[in-house]
Amino acid sequence: MTGYASNKPNLLAVVLHEKEFAQFRDLIYRIAGISMSPAKKPLVTSRLAKRLKHHGLGSYGEYFQMITAANGKTELQMAVDLLTTNETHFFREPKHFEFLRQSVLSARKPGKPLRIWSAACSSGEEPYSIAMLLDEVLGTAPWEIVASDLSTRVLEKARTGLYPIGRMPEIPRHYLSNYCLKGTGTQEGTLLIERKLRERVQFMHYNLTEAPPKLGEFDVIFLRNVMIYFDLDTKRQVVSRLLSLLRPGGHFLVGHSETLNGISEDVRLVQPAVYRKP
Repeated sequence: MTGYASNKPNLLAVVLHEKEFAQFRDLIYRIAGISMSPAKKPLVTSRLAKRLKHHGLGSYGEYFQMITAANGKTELQMAVDLLTTNETHFFREPKHFEFLRQSVLSARKPGKPLRIWSAACSSGEEPYSIAMLLDEVLGTAPWEIVASDLSTRVLEKARTGLYPIGRMPEIPRHYLSNYCLKGTGTQEGTLLIERKLRERVQFMHYNLTEAPPKLGEFDVIFLRNVMIYFDLDTKRQVVSRLLSLLRPGGHFLVGHSETLNGISEDVRLVQPAVYRKP
């Protein structure tokens, strides 16, 4: 019996060599300030394997040459998106939302718009969680949420407000009934954030290692579960940039596994993972 053998590379046999891993590690540090430990090598291998397959490449070195070429900017953004996307959830770390309700919203001055920045917002679960709380508590009072991320791919997803139905247990029941639509027919198995909330969240592309855009001052800035990927110098630079846009008396929230000790002296600890700018 005769046949034909494919000349495409067998991606199962493609190995990410140490020199190649070092190239990607250095690239991501330069672009996003993210420090990748040797333990991240399997992650780089698995996340970029699909791009090697897409382009029919036989090595990670070839892919690195592609994304660093003068005409490789689109694919470079794709690689950065794949390597910097992190897991997130609706109402992650609930104590922060309790603090927002009890300490920030209750002390808000009437008539003045409340402004919140969700930095490193990933696929949008954090800003939409904040939006549900603000709409419930503030009603028609003015408020604004800016949400930013390095990944253009997750920002596109966030703007749609469309999520797998399996995310339902993360959202309190009364918020589900008030702000979420369950997909039917061709949309079965999905959950859609209602338009009135989607229109209140402004999503934008922003690299935390760059100078912040001119957005005005914020009352609250969320920078949660992202500093763990930065080295100390990068943490200090990122926090300093964001704090420049936090108004006096405003609050800065980090992940519960994170701290600003040794990173900034411009804020004071209020409770675990919550800081206030004097």
